[in-house]
Amino acid sequence: MEKPSTLIFDLDGTLSDPAVGVVRCMNYALTSFDYTPLPDAEITQYIGPPLEQTIARLTGSDDVKHVDAVAAAYRERYGEIGYKENTVYPGITEMLDDLQEAGIPLAVCTSKLQINAERVIDSFSLGNYFQFICGSSAKSSKAEQLETLVSQNTIDRKAIMVGDRAIDLTAAHSNGISSVGVLWGYGSMGELKSEQPEEIVESPVALRDYILSL
Repeated sequence: MEKPSTLIFDLDGTLSDPAVGVVRCMNYALTSFDYTPLPDAEITQYIGPPLEQTIARLTGSDDVKHVDAVAAAYRERYGEIGYKENTVYPGITEMLDDLQEAGIPLAVCTSKLQINAERVIDSFSLGNYFQFICGSSAKSSKAEQLETLVSQNTIDRKAIMVGDRAIDLTAAHSNGISSVGVLWGYGSMGELKSEQPEEIVESPVALRDYILSL
């Protein structure tokens, strides 16, 4: 491993904890279509993957139009209220300060829609840390997002992807990019180990120290 050309962060579960907003928005969307509201833990286990995948699992529906309608209800509340219900994990700002001071280019790649990713980042005044924020379209996967960034020469294969779920690590590996798993989000040690990242860290301080040691 060498010092990254760009250090790319996942958003939910890596930079910020979205649980409160995600649970409330999901149950708003579900009850809008006469589903029974779900316990927090049943919803938060799916934080990370694209929204439509999660809704399909929670509703048991394979009707694309129905899933899209439920997702639209979720995003209606999220765009008005839910993004404000995020919290930045302790130590994140200090870690970003140190990495930026060390001259390491920083970026975000998230399964959130672009506009909602920007809302979250701006609400915490974190935008100045990042060279770019890459949100998804409703149908794009994180692997496809990274593939586009590589094809457009926005990043190269010396970038490192940092995330809390397997989806972050597999997206990186499918594009020939190294990865680091973090344990303060929603992925377990077993989930992250199964994807064989270059490193797994337990805190923002440990992540900073690892990156600065390269």
